Amino acid sequence: MMASGVRIDKWLWAVRIFKTRSQATSACRSGKVRIDDQAVKPSREVKPGDVIMIRLGLLTKTIQVIGLIQKRVSAKLAIEHVSDLTPSEEYEKLKMQREINHEFRQRGLGRPTKKQRRLIEKLKKTKNF
Repeated sequence: MMASGVRIDKWLWAVRIFKTRSQATSACRSGKVRIDDQAVKPSREVKPGDVIMIRLGLLTKTIQVIGLIQKRVSAKLAIEHVSDLTPSEEYEKLKMQREINHEFRQRGLGRPTKKQRRLIEKLKKTKNF
């Protein structure tokens, strides 16, 4: 008997949203995975056409299920089963956050001293609103 869907934790792992299945399972349990604006359990079955919202740190990724797979496949094959609907503003927000937290240090200067590191931390705290 073939099921009409695949467990969401298994599918998220198979299409390479999460590195491990246990990460996918714990994300579902902690409410970071939502379908139709409702948190889902790891055992929830997904079907083609479902729109899933996943909270990955600062990024809220929106994806649509195109095909069902149960086994982890190569990245080239995995993208055939998922459609990325994430708005570009989400990626811009992530890019801006990376730029804010990035320090430039000239080559050859070595690691910062304790005093320099404290100054860097102080500047970072004032930049983040």
